[in-house]
Amino acid sequence: MSEPHPLTSMTKVIVIAGALDTKGQDFSFVKELIQARGHQTLFIDFGVLEPPSVEPDIPQDEVARAGGSTIEELRTRKDKTQAMKVMATGLAAIVRKLSDEGKLAGILGMGGTGGTAIATTAMRELPFGLPKVMVSTIGGGDISSYVGAHDVVILPSIVDVAGLNRISRTIYASAAGCICGMVELKKPPREHERPLIAASMFGNTTQCIERARSILEERGYEVLVFHATGSGGRTMQSLVEQGCVSALFDITTTELADEVCGGVFSAGLERIEIGAKRRNAAVFAPGCVDMCNFWERSKVPERYRHRQLYEWNPNVTLMRTNSEENERIGRLLADTANRCLGPTAVVLPLKGVSMLDSPGAPFWDPQADQSCFEAIRHNLRRDISLVEIDANINEPEFADKATEVLLKLLEGEKGLGCD
Repeated sequence: MSEPHPLTSMTKVIVIAGALDTKGQDFSFVKELIQARGHQTLFIDFGVLEPPSVEPDIPQDEVARAGGSTIEELRTRKDKTQAMKVMATGLAAIVRKLSDEGKLAGILGMGGTGGTAIATTAMRELPFGLPKVMVSTIGGGDISSYVGAHDVVILPSIVDVAGLNRISRTIYASAAGCICGMVELKKPPREHERPLIAASMFGNTTQCIERARSILEERGYEVLVFHATGSGGRTMQSLVEQGCVSALFDITTTELADEVCGGVFSAGLERIEIGAKRRNAAVFAPGCVDMCNFWERSKVPERYRHRQLYEWNPNVTLMRTNSEENERIGRLLADTANRCLGPTAVVLPLKGVSMLDSPGAPFWDPQADQSCFEAIRHNLRRDISLVEIDANINEPEFADKATEVLLKLLEGEKGLGCD
C-alpha cells in the first residue's frame, strides 16, 4: 500500500465509498448531509470505468494500488471480475488500516450488485460494532453472501442508485441519518463486564443450554447463545475468530448434519475451523445431529421423501439422519475438535442427542447415534478428553457434567472479550 493519505491524520472520519465515475451526484448529496451533522468524511472512489464526476479524497488509482494493480492496468485489461476483486481488496486494505489506527468512525456505501460486492467486502473486514451501512439495489433479496456473519446494515435503495429524485433523496437521507446516528450514539459502558462464552442452541437443546447458562452465569461468565441455523453458526464463528469470547460451548452441532445431508441450515464446511484460529477452551457435543433441516414438507428434496420426516413448524421440516450420515457427521465433529488450538473436550449424551431423540420420541434411533459416537471415538485426537454421559442431552445430568468439563478447561483461560 502507498504512503498514508494526508487526510488519514485527521480526527475520526466516516468513509463514504462508491463508484464516483457513475454515481458522483448521489454520493455528494449524502456527503453533504453527513457533514451537516458535523462529521468529518473521507470520500473514497472505487470506480474503474471513467474518471470521477466529483473530486474524491482517495482516488481510484490509490484504491487500485492498495489492491495490487493500477487503474490504467485495469482499464486496459477490461476484465470486470478482476477489476472488482482488485478494488474490493484495495478498499478493504484502506479502511482496515484506518480502523487499526483508530481513525474510522463508520463506513457507508451505495450501489448495485457490483458496488455492493466491493463495499461489503471491505465492511466484512472491519470489527464488530463499528457502524457499517450499505444502500443497495439488492437490499430486498438474498444478501447473505454480501453480509455473511457481520453486522452490516443493508438499506434497500428502492430505485437504482442512478441520480437524485424524490425517492432516492428520501432513501439517501435515511442512510445518512442511519450512519450518523450509529456513530453519534455512545456505546454502553463496559464496567463489570464478564468473560464471554459462546454457546450453540436449537429448539431441541434449549433445556440443556438454559441450565448450562444458569450455572455459567453464577460462576461469573456471560453466555452468548447462537441459534444453529447456518447464519447463527457463522456469526458465532466470526466472534470466536475475532477474539471476542473466552470459551466455546458448542453443544448443538446440527449444522454439520445439514452440511452432510444438504439441508438448509448448513454453516458451510468451514464450520469445522471454529476453534482453529484462537486458543479458546472448547467443549463440543453432537447435539441435534439426529436431524437435517428443510423448509416446508413440499420443499424436501425428492430423494428424501421416503425418509422419516417431522414437521417442526409450518415452515421447517426435520429429517431423521441415518447411521451412514451419522458416521460422517461424527468424523466431522472429531475433525472440528482436532483442529482446536486451546484445551478441548467432547461430551457424548449416550441416551439421545435431542429432545426428539429420546426413548419413545419420533427420532429415537440408538443405532444411528452409536454410528456417530463410534466415529468420534475412533477419529478424536488422543490428547482430547472424551466424556461419555449416560443421559439425554436435555437431562440435568448432562448439562451439569458438560458445564463442569468446560469450567475445568477454563481454569487459567480467562479472556478479555471484544474491544
